[in-house]
Amino acid sequence: MNKRVLIIHGLGGSDYPHWQSQLAMDLIKQNDVVSFPAFPNRDNPDLNEWKETLKKEIEHFKPNMVVCHSLGNVLWFHTCDELDIKLDKLMLVAPVSMNRSIEEAKTFYPYPIAKDLKAKEVIMAASTNDPYMTVEEAIRLQSKLNVGMKIMEDAGHINAASGFGKLDCALDWLNREEECEINSEEE
Repeated sequence: MNKRVLIIHGLGGSDYPHWQSQLAMDLIKQNDVVSFPAFPNRDNPDLNEWKETLKKEIEHFKPNMVVCHSLGNVLWFHTCDELDIKLDKLMLVAPVSMNRSIEEAKTFYPYPIAKDLKAKEVIMAASTNDPYMTVEEAIRLQSKLNVGMKIMEDAGHINAASGFGKLDCALDWLNREEECEINSEEE
């Protein structure tokens, strides 16, 4: 499968050594096509600006896979109903709580639960000690979205600050040809 992967960063971006930067490099090394746009005002984002950037990028790049981190998930939830797209895969990593409004990103809250995530296969990854979403909140969100989920032990916000440079399971999942579901019981 020829992968065209759009990577959507969260608040503050996902500069190296963040796992999203390393994922982009790994995908490029295996000759996949990657778009990893820098969204405007990434430290103090505006939802409408980010939505317009995302829509233009999707129209231009035409991804068949999307990888979101943190606030990037919230952006996807706000935007996907407005998109005419059907992805092969969507990865939602470290979403943030619906019950928390981050001051720098207040225009993103509250956020909707998308009825159609616009992907054939969706996985959500959460952590047992994410400061932005409890495991219980993650399980409730996963249930509302009706998607597979991987729960990572003590992974913090699954970013460089919590020790995640490389996240090999992300690359492995994107490379998997057959549909599969990762259950919360798996490690």
